[in-house]
Amino acid sequence: METKDSFAVVTGASQGLGKAFAESLAKKKINIILVSLPGQNLKELSLRIAELYHIKTYYYEVDLSVNENVLKLTDWLNKFFDIYILINNAGLGGTGKFLDATSDYINNILQVNIAATSLMTHQLLPNLLKQPQAYILNVSSMAAFSPIGFKTVYPASKTFIHSFSRGLNEELRDTNVFVSVVNPGAMKTNPDVVSRIEKRGFLGRLTLSSRIKLRNIVLISF
Repeated sequence: METKDSFAVVTGASQGLGKAFAESLAKKKINIILVSLPGQNLKELSLRIAELYHIKTYYYEVDLSVNENVLKLTDWLNKFFDIYILINNAGLGGTGKFLDATSDYINNILQVNIAATSLMTHQLLPNLLKQPQAYILNVSSMAAFSPIGFKTVYPASKTFIHSFSRGLNEELRDTNVFVSVVNPGAMKTNPDVVSRIEKRGFLGRLTLSSRIKLRNIVLISF
């Protein structure tokens, strides 16, 4: 497997905001590599986008909560592709009392939201730096700006992403890599998310987007 083309990588690409990012890139004739959990029809989405927009697409199904999986993914990407866009969109959330949370629940959120984003960026950065111009977009959340009870771990993880993005941008200021962070509100990405939002009543629906429109999300660049 060899390719000389440049690609964008989108994690959490099977649905919601990640899927919207992928389709937006495809409309601009940018080749994309879709990354998501197994069992989410990623192959079908990859083929559909390639046929519809006449671009090259690849897909990689993986659980990003395992560090070794992240390293295998980035090794594959660095071996076969020139990467000039990285969109770290994959994330986990949930609602419930912190006291009642299982250790797996806490660990999965921290691993996907913090560790996977950091490792993906770290391992792909040398590849990005080789390109004439490259971009990193990290997906945080409006929750990063205010602690939320019963969602204690998730907002804290998104605060990390916001701070991490700002710090990384400062380090890369004199390079060819541009870093941004996006802070969207709640989105109806799947039935489980919809159910949790509706249970929170008015406050839960306050920042809800029933349709994902990239022009309406809060983007902070530095």
